[in-house]
Amino acid sequence: MAFLRLASRWPALSKFGVANPSLHGKSPPLRNGFLPLTTSSAVGKSASAAATTEAFRGGSSQAVGHAPGQRKDVLDSSFDDAHAAYKSKTTWEILRAYIVYTLCSSSYLVENNMKLMKIMKAVMGEKMFTALMKGTFYGHFVAGEDQERIRPTLERLRSFGVKPILDYSVEEDLSQEEAEKREVESSVSELGDEKVQDPVHGLYMDGEDGHWKGGAGRSLVEGTMPQFHVDKTFADRRYKVSSARTYFYLNEATCERNLEIFQQSLQAVAGATYGTGLAAVKLTALGRPQLLLQLSEVIMRTRQYMAEITAKTAQANRSSPEDKGNIIGKHISPEQLHQKLQQTCKLSEAPVKKFLQNVTFDQEGLIHLFPWSGIIDENLELSETFLVPDIKSGKMVRLLTQLSSKEEEMFRNMIRRINVLAQTAEDLDVRMMVDAEQTYFQPAISRITLEFMRKYNSKKALIFNTYQCYLKDTFNEVVTDLEQAKRQNFYFGAKLVRGAYLEQERARAAALGYNDPTCPSFEATSESYHTTLTECLRRIKDLKSKGKPNMIGIMVASHNEDTVRYAIEKMKEIGISPEDKVLCFGQLLGMCDYITFPLGQSGYSAYKYIPYGPVNEVLPYLSRRAQENKGILKKIKKEKKLLLRELFFRISRGKFLYTPKGDYTPI
Repeated sequence: MAFLRLASRWPALSKFGVANPSLHGKSPPLRNGFLPLTTSSAVGKSASAAATTEAFRGGSSQAVGHAPGQRKDVLDSSFDDAHAAYKSKTTWEILRAYIVYTLCSSSYLVENNMKLMKIMKAVMGEKMFTALMKGTFYGHFVAGEDQERIRPTLERLRSFGVKPILDYSVEEDLSQEEAEKREVESSVSELGDEKVQDPVHGLYMDGEDGHWKGGAGRSLVEGTMPQFHVDKTFADRRYKVSSARTYFYLNEATCERNLEIFQQSLQAVAGATYGTGLAAVKLTALGRPQLLLQLSEVIMRTRQYMAEITAKTAQANRSSPEDKGNIIGKHISPEQLHQKLQQTCKLSEAPVKKFLQNVTFDQEGLIHLFPWSGIIDENLELSETFLVPDIKSGKMVRLLTQLSSKEEEMFRNMIRRINVLAQTAEDLDVRMMVDAEQTYFQPAISRITLEFMRKYNSKKALIFNTYQCYLKDTFNEVVTDLEQAKRQNFYFGAKLVRGAYLEQERARAAALGYNDPTCPSFEATSESYHTTLTECLRRIKDLKSKGKPNMIGIMVASHNEDTVRYAIEKMKEIGISPEDKVLCFGQLLGMCDYITFPLGQSGYSAYKYIPYGPVNEVLPYLSRRAQENKGILKKIKKEKKLLLRELFFRISRGKFLYTPKGDYTPI
């Protein structure tokens, strides 16, 4: 009767989906934020109480049978369970989230947020402004200022089944003019920015004296590749980008500081996440962008070069002339390459012989045309590495503009920094995730990352690459990289995202006159994502049947419910369980909690992307979060509805001072 009287006082609650509310179950006391594994009876009682609570509420996250420390709830795949989404939050945090999302719905506030924050800081003073930000946007989207202050957040996430991806989110607050100046200066070689159109007058090596002769060009492949050359109009890489952090090169010293920051993130993962977390890094923070641009152009010109060879050897080869796969997908043997070159080249010449000796291959054919392992491991000079025999003239031709000795040293420094991070990850036994960036950097970023996978992923997946599924070629790129991992026998780790640079990529392609690399619609992007994910899961299943179940690890990093549901359904269909630990899910801190927490509490591997850093230095990050949330009003509407549902439930049951105490163990 008491329950009925209380329910009758809150007739409006049914509007928010709060039907027949009851008391939350109580969890046993925690030690250092974690449930002692010896309290099996207490865990059982807690689970039973939670199940009873959810039954009264009509919820679906009922606790199921579990061993001590292994509580699991039943997943509501509609992601409409407010209690499962927010039982990790205090009532104040729920109220704060609702306020933040409401503010993010205001076009004026979002469009002028950075200007308003600076005005508020000037008026209120440093101390009051910092307190205000911690109580609102900063407190919602950022975990804390440093490694120690983020620990309570990480421990609470863990107790509710969620693991972290740490990201030190400090950004420089540069003006557009300063950003453009830095980018232009750091994207052009000190020897000049050469855009070659005429391959005939390119540099070639004379077979008799071994010296370079000819014009200043660099390519035997006709046509320019404008996408790999800086353009002042798009030099500010923040243009139309709201969901990705941007680094602008200043000097080598700043790259060293970024290296130290990334190392600290790896150490924080090891010290605060019990080895379950990851750290995110960006390669543009570790070196001069010019080097990534030039290396990316070399990779794409190499593919064109191989396409020309393939077109003339297709009948003797099982790949087709139209095959868009990379070199590894052509299945050309070294003998076939030798045979083709023999028609036009003087194979007795030392440079051609050296070229043929340095190709990477196995019993299935070529893997790489160049000794990438030597570039990573042996500090080979780039200018003397990317040479190929021109099949028209027989001369050795450069695919890369000759770098200055200073630029060669800068490249070796960049590789050294990445190597230091990878070695740190291995020493600490934590994982490192390399973020994707713009398409004009990405070929180089992916190639370097794959080579570090080859080097460090021999026993487990420590290094992960990121693939943006809004790009038309993503499926082919993933298949190519999976094939390299298979043939060179290393663990493959990948994060699948929709992508962060869509509008910028489209605008840049239209302005510079090259093919738009992006999918034409949201539906096409979803199809790309799902097709790529399905291929990864198919290969996981195949490896599992061969006794190699953990050779591929995939993160579904998406705020889209349909994509998450698709992944779960495919896992069940293919026969992959969460316990196989080959597929996980990830969302940003402060966004889509109604997806992340129910997943983690039901036994799936779930992550939150955790930004941290001093308040004043993460303002650009907070600005982007506000802009991103404005762009997903449909998700905000659902989040606000669920937040209100949980808020009114707590008010109705006198649980306004509810203290979150989790008893889940992340998988």
